[in-house]
Amino acid sequence: MRKLWIAIAAVAVVVIGGGAAIYFLVFPNDSPAPLTLSSTGTTVAGSATTAASSDPSSSDPSSSAGTPVTADNLAGTWKVTDGSIAGYRVREKLAQLPAKSDAVGRTSDVTGTVTIDGPPFMVSAADLTVDVTTLASDSDRRDGQIKRRGLETDTYPTATFKLTQPVAIPAEALSGSPVTVQATGDMTIHGVTKSVTIPLQTQINGDKIEIVGSLTFPMSDFGIDPPTIAGIVDVESNATLEFQVFLAE
Repeated sequence: MRKLWIAIAAVAVVVIGGGAAIYFLVFPNDSPAPLTLSSTGTTVAGSATTAASSDPSSSDPSSSAGTPVTADNLAGTWKVTDGSIAGYRVREKLAQLPAKSDAVGRTSDVTGTVTIDGPPFMVSAADLTVDVTTLASDSDRRDGQIKRRGLETDTYPTATFKLTQPVAIPAEALSGSPVTVQATGDMTIHGVTKSVTIPLQTQINGDKIEIVGSLTFPMSDFGIDPPTIAGIVDVESNATLEFQVFLAE
């Protein structure tokens, strides 16, 4: 009997260990860090702008050589430009193991406009679109499941956000400080539209405006069933939208 229990334990170790190997090979655990504001904010005073970055040759998307953003030219229509990214973050785990990790998929296919009025300055309109057909993580297999069973991107190829309430821009934004605001609008994912309020951090970077935000929500709010992989991987019911947007005139 003792030998039987030893044999069963050995089989369990092989099965669980093998499952873990599949998990870490198919779904690596090197998840990208959450998006944050870059370190190249600028100080604006009247029509003069001083870069806070100590490395003017930095390849950061916020680095720029165009006309600096000032109180004189802040009002206007701004377009999403190079360096912008958006995506998702969800928690997943191998069914046989307690360990969890973040699955992160992102795309640079972000378009849209933001309109700023003033002074006093406020965002009066914003329309942003993400092409979710190009979302990519570190696993082709996960990407296929997200596209076929999660977001169903053949049927719903885009996610959008449309501002429905003006957003006041704090005065300290023009002093070079990152500021936090709340943006309320209609978000459409998977063909379902919901009113949401997204906390945003924003700062001026040279000739660009940088905005970073995230929002965690139940996938069921947008009619999404958390995708699983052949019973091997379980995905938690909440998802987090993440984005870093650069705006230029």
